[in-house]
Amino acid sequence: MTKISIVIPCRNEQQYIEECIHAIFACDLPVSAEIKVFVVDGMSNDGTRERVNDLIQQYPNLELVDNLKQLTPFAFNLGIYAGGKVDFVQIVGARHILSQNYLLNSLKRFETDPSVWCVGGKIVNEYVNETGRVISKAMSTAFGMGLGNFRTLEKSGYTDTVTSPMYPYWVFEKIGFFDEELIRNQDDDFNFRVTNEGGKIYYDNDSSLRYYVRGNYSGLWRQFFQYGYWKVYVNRKHKSVTTLRQLVPPLFVSYLALLLPLPFISPTVFLLASVPFLMYVFLAIYVSANVVSEDKKVNFMDVLITFPLLHISYGLGYLKGIFEFMLLNKKPSDKQKRLSR
Repeated sequence: MTKISIVIPCRNEQQYIEECIHAIFACDLPVSAEIKVFVVDGMSNDGTRERVNDLIQQYPNLELVDNLKQLTPFAFNLGIYAGGKVDFVQIVGARHILSQNYLLNSLKRFETDPSVWCVGGKIVNEYVNETGRVISKAMSTAFGMGLGNFRTLEKSGYTDTVTSPMYPYWVFEKIGFFDEELIRNQDDDFNFRVTNEGGKIYYDNDSSLRYYVRGNYSGLWRQFFQYGYWKVYVNRKHKSVTTLRQLVPPLFVSYLALLLPLPFISPTVFLLASVPFLMYVFLAIYVSANVVSEDKKVNFMDVLITFPLLHISYGLGYLKGIFEFMLLNKKPSDKQKRLSR
């Protein structure tokens, strides 16, 4: 019997948790496989816990686990510990709705390719309002998320990280569990450790999950600011830049900061130095126009402003991380541990 623990880190996700759980139990599995689902809840106060408890009556293999620390890496580890020593561990975000073939495809990949230590599928961005619709379209582009980002891949193959990953349990025995000091980017850190140990991460374009993106710009700004901020902490931990594309947003923000005073110093130098900025603007306009041509319901200007919001928020977070972690040798601030709702 193949045993699979499915861990859902969760806090105040009553809008999505039922659909997430129903999709998991609707997944195809080999006859010899068994799943147990652990919703690791950060003491939600929005009705999430009540919904999960109702679903436990329907699904005997569903369990609610308390996460008193209320933070994601603790949820990952609590869920893994709750499942005990199994064959595979699947992580699923509370806003992730798995395709019916998601679990089966991952199991098949492990069976056919022993070099693979981690498998994840394609993200299909979903939304609950018009702002979320715009954000989902922007996040589906390589311009918005960066070349090589798993969110924009279109073919199956090896990559550096995936979302909603499945791991053989022995991977945790070999390299340890999730770093509970990393409130953000703990999955990037874990997958960096996987590849450092010689394991491969596989992106399966034939399985997918629907992901409900943030429905407001303030939440999106905070989310990507935190991504940049915590990425630096991961880099400091490993004494290495984990991916080159992460450097583009902070370099872009630094470039903008240097560009601003140039008109007052040397108009000629400003004109020359403005060329990269104009290229960025033209590219943003071009990609926004393509997005609108594919979805007539989104507003061109809304898409256009979303790109610099993504890039500048991440870049500022990254620069703040460099200042605090590299220059001042500080620990992460409590403010950057807040959920980005």
